[in-house]
Amino acid sequence: MCAHVLVAEDDPMQAELIRRSLLAEGHTAAVVHDGAAALDAARRLGPDLLVLDLMLPVLDGFGVCRALRGDGPHRADLPVLMLTARADEEALLRGLDLGADDYMTKPYSPRELMARIRTVLRRSGRGADGRRGDPAVRAAGIEVDPVRHEVRCDGVAVECTPAEFEILLAMAAEPERVFTRRQLLECTRGTDRSSTERAVDVHIMNLRKKTEADPRRPVRLLTVFGVGYKLSGGRG
Repeated sequence: MCAHVLVAEDDPMQAELIRRSLLAEGHTAAVVHDGAAALDAARRLGPDLLVLDLMLPVLDGFGVCRALRGDGPHRADLPVLMLTARADEEALLRGLDLGADDYMTKPYSPRELMARIRTVLRRSGRGADGRRGDPAVRAAGIEVDPVRHEVRCDGVAVECTPAEFEILLAMAAEPERVFTRRQLLECTRGTDRSSTERAVDVHIMNLRKKTEADPRRPVRLLTVFGVGYKLSGGRG
């Protein structure tokens, strides 16, 4: 069962642990760190599941869940698994009343979290063997399909190495997000364990050759000087 999971967690280390666990389970993942970004990403990406930390900045998990449930039938069935350090019954009941499908208190083991995710996906009929909607992610004219492991640019098939595919998938899932070289390197750990951060520059250069009309003047895969790279150009 392959699903696209949106993770909203303000602790970067915790978010990365969840992301890696999801990838190891065969899922794809997008990560955001505040409630406003979670709400925006849930509406744009149409994920199969939202793993939602309760104590998020900007807008807390209760607010995110309430807003999504108020978006109408097309959002009302999005499965939500809430995470929180609060173990009190009032928080639990409030989360469930707002439409959370499951609720886990911290600390928890990654294995238990993945088991809960499998259960929620199975109950909701989401995932590759029963997912609703298209599993591909799209941005800037690039389409990345994690189930078929295919990439298309302006409708034309593009051959990518495993490392290039993982980098493009992460960037397409979160267009306009600036990724550091280290973050992009982490995306390739399962495919190229010997890489260094400088290898990311080579992967980006090769991807530009495959996706840009003029690789020397990219309009999609942009360098953010002193930070890293981002996929720009809008969704679609």
